[in-house]
Amino acid sequence: MPFFISRDDITTLKTDAIVNAGNRELRMGGGVCGAIFKAAGAEEMERALQGLGPISIGDAVATPGFALPARYVIHTAGPIYHGRKEERDLLASCYRNSLLLAEKMHLSSVAFPLISSGIYGYPVEEAEQVALDAILSFLETHDMTVYLIILKERARKTMVYSRLSYFLQSHEDMEPAFGISIPSKAPAVERDSLCFDVLADEAPAQRTRRRKKGPRKAPVHDLPLPASGPIPDEFLRTEESFSHALLRMIDEKGLTDPEVYKGANLDRRLFSKIRSNENYKPRKNTILALAVSMDLSVEETENLLKKAGYTLSRSLTGDLIVLFYLQRGKPDIYEINEALFHFHQPQLGSAL
Repeated sequence: MPFFISRDDITTLKTDAIVNAGNRELRMGGGVCGAIFKAAGAEEMERALQGLGPISIGDAVATPGFALPARYVIHTAGPIYHGRKEERDLLASCYRNSLLLAEKMHLSSVAFPLISSGIYGYPVEEAEQVALDAILSFLETHDMTVYLIILKERARKTMVYSRLSYFLQSHEDMEPAFGISIPSKAPAVERDSLCFDVLADEAPAQRTRRRKKGPRKAPVHDLPLPASGPIPDEFLRTEESFSHALLRMIDEKGLTDPEVYKGANLDRRLFSKIRSNENYKPRKNTILALAVSMDLSVEETENLLKKAGYTLSRSLTGDLIVLFYLQRGKPDIYEINEALFHFHQPQLGSAL
């Protein structure tokens, strides 16, 4: 059930389906609709749509993707904005009916544009909120990966964003004194940081420094063994694998596996890999997503990261954003991902 916000060109996505926000007559239009027709092959798309329209506002129909990377295109008709209450319900039905159609077609991934936010005049902030509410409501009870493409980003002027911006700026101001460098726009991928490809979750094939095979010994000066008596739990846990530590934390907090992987914006199959493979090493952003889902403290999060060889860096923008929300308590994965998206950082969670 992962959900991600993206700035990508929807016509380039390799999802099972992309959604075309078109008109009731299902004719080729301008903007994103026109781009989808052209990328798919306009003549083939027009032939496939013959006899399917007109449709009601909020309804959805599907065609092959033709030349698109996506296998299918789901076509829906969004409402024209006049400020009426019923328009919100109609807009929500575009998302809901498109997702229900995708489920009926046994699709596992769908990408949406921000429906009606272009020439149909729906305010971006309102359109985004309707999309989020509809998509997240669906994902509460369905297993599907959904992407929302937002090209016109709204300004964030809430108190939380003001505090987050101040938090980031305060760490940026530490650069001259402590040598910390926080780029204004981080690159798309930074290794050993939050910035990993969210569509892959395999451990790096190589490390700069290789350890010899076999269990790692705990430093004696850090945690000395008692001369006699039982071995303390703290010592045993230094040898604990990431997978074992994660499952122990889940049990200690009285959580279920579905609660954890859904709250972490993770695919169920990925979580199954972590559970079944004692030596599995996930990406850093996956661990941070799990920490958010389990409502771990900063100290607990750092300890869990160490089990996989990572740290929570105070010099990386993405890590600082996660740190900010962890310190506030009761973090929400989608709120954090929205902030990461706003500051051009990769989001938490992953999809297979």
